[in-house]
Amino acid sequence: MVLTPSYKLPTLPPSGLRETPTILKALVPAHRYLAELKGRAATIPNQGILIDTLSLQEAKASSEIENIVTTQDELFQANAFPEKPGSPAAKEVARYRDALRHGYEAQAAYRGVLSNNMIIAMFQILKRTQGGFRGTPGTALKNEITGELVYIPPQDLREVREQMTALEVFINQSADESPLDPLTQMAIIHHQFESIHPFPDGNGRIGRIINVLYLTRCGLLDTPILYLSRYITKSKGEYYRLLQAVRETGEWEDWLLYMINGVEQTARDTLHLVSEIRALMALAKQAMRQNHHKIYSQDLLNNMFRHPYTRIDYVQEDLGVSRPTATKYLEELVDGGLLAKHREGRNNYYINQPLVRLFVEGE
Repeated sequence: MVLTPSYKLPTLPPSGLRETPTILKALVPAHRYLAELKGRAATIPNQGILIDTLSLQEAKASSEIENIVTTQDELFQANAFPEKPGSPAAKEVARYRDALRHGYEAQAAYRGVLSNNMIIAMFQILKRTQGGFRGTPGTALKNEITGELVYIPPQDLREVREQMTALEVFINQSADESPLDPLTQMAIIHHQFESIHPFPDGNGRIGRIINVLYLTRCGLLDTPILYLSRYITKSKGEYYRLLQAVRETGEWEDWLLYMINGVEQTARDTLHLVSEIRALMALAKQAMRQNHHKIYSQDLLNNMFRHPYTRIDYVQEDLGVSRPTATKYLEELVDGGLLAKHREGRNNYYINQPLVRLFVEGE
């Protein structure tokens, strides 16, 4: 059977799409909380703390949407011991984090441009492949519960490339080239990417990475720390229903509202999380200064929060100290109750339990 697309992909921006009063109203609090998050995040002394820890949480939530499920312990173990076999699910989640980080660094290196080559590179990291856009016909999206055929994306490699080229142009428009609000544009980009479905696998996860990279491109965030996956996980049925509703009816408002409201809710949740991380850092800093002043440094504090499961060699690298010195620092923090010591094979690792508890409670 020859598959033919059941939905004609629109030109960008879609003809007739307008930001209704309801959409404009929803945009106001979404932008307010995004701006507040941007400012709050800047108060964390090392932005790598937020990028590394929050991107790992996003990777976990995004992978759960694709039924790749892991625990916080498996996830942090895989991060602390990348050389170990570990849980296959945790390894795949860690690759999502690596793909996101690669995209962010590549985008920063090219002054905010998010190109198709970068998107392909993220896919290759995620799926451990040298492949690119799918070139074999036969892709069809089905309801994962009923098995019913839901949508047939473009089948021809040439059309996939043409559509992704048009999307690349749309993503990289300057603010004065588009009449649309950036959050409206982000929602359109996500829908178009998922409808093109350019890769054999991993489209949902790559699409969600593009969301946050687009927000940094627009300057709404300085670093990629707002992740919609947990919001989507909690409303997975609605997410897929609204994706398909646009294809069937051509009506965009409900989809745009879903995504804009998701930005608002996620920004509020992330604000709380960043505030809690900041508070935990302040408590740890106070304890280190009072009880461990001889070893206290901002770099050591940052290490504890950038690596919820840290290791001696991580401290060596981050602080530029010898292995005996790094070991001494960590053991003193264990004695002071700031870290908990565990063993994996022949290696010790050290857990920032209050930070891990914060992530577990936030699930």
